[in-house]
Amino acid sequence: MQLTAKEDVSLFSQIRKDRVPQHVAIIMDGNGRWAKSQGKERVFGHFQGVESVRNSVRAAVKCGVKYLTLYAFSTENWNRPQEEVNALMELLVNTILNEVPSLNEQGIRLRFIGDRSSLPESCLNAILESENRTANNNQLTLTLALSYSARWEMIEAVKRIVSSGATADQVNEAMVASVMETAGMPDPELLVRTSGELRISKFLLWQIAYAELFFTDKFWPDFDEELFYEAILSYQSRERRFGKTSEQMTTQP
Repeated sequence: MQLTAKEDVSLFSQIRKDRVPQHVAIIMDGNGRWAKSQGKERVFGHFQGVESVRNSVRAAVKCGVKYLTLYAFSTENWNRPQEEVNALMELLVNTILNEVPSLNEQGIRLRFIGDRSSLPESCLNAILESENRTANNNQLTLTLALSYSARWEMIEAVKRIVSSGATADQVNEAMVASVMETAGMPDPELLVRTSGELRISKFLLWQIAYAELFFTDKFWPDFDEELFYEAILSYQSRERRFGKTSEQMTTQP
């Protein structure tokens, strides 16, 4: 059911500002299937998905979310048809550079995680330029996961620990977290996935240990501010116990 603007405002007004997650992660899925449902080529869905990114960023800022991480391109996505991969890389480069002025106006810092060595030079240059131009912003940190896989990330983390000369007794959670791609960011409290798929697809497996999960049947191009607010409200309705009992949570400050 499509909510009216008035109902949408009401939905936003229900959000408790003291219980907004610091970090929201989103698996943006369903661009190709959305395009096919419109009788279009798959690439058309990726272009439409850019507006959903803007919607999510606007909603995150309104809610007071400080970190928003989006799964844009996985290591497995390189196996897609070359024409689609080329179009995606071109779209990424153009979008990244075109959005920098708007990001700066909103105080948004842009970051990237993933295997940069596999990216084409044009994409890598756009990443470096946009990161530098938004480095001083602090309203929201927007992170795009490109050529990313949690297994790749964990292997790289192990390599860094081994290279540091750390002994087995020195390795702990804090050390591992410090060498992950997301070092310096809080773990996501909320993970959202679109398109009706009920899996994680190797996204932030270390970081989402205690994340609440929200799934929607909507394809990514149909993801709007309303759905973002719905996900936040769903998160706020959960009891986050971290291994404790409900009784402990209600009796402890």
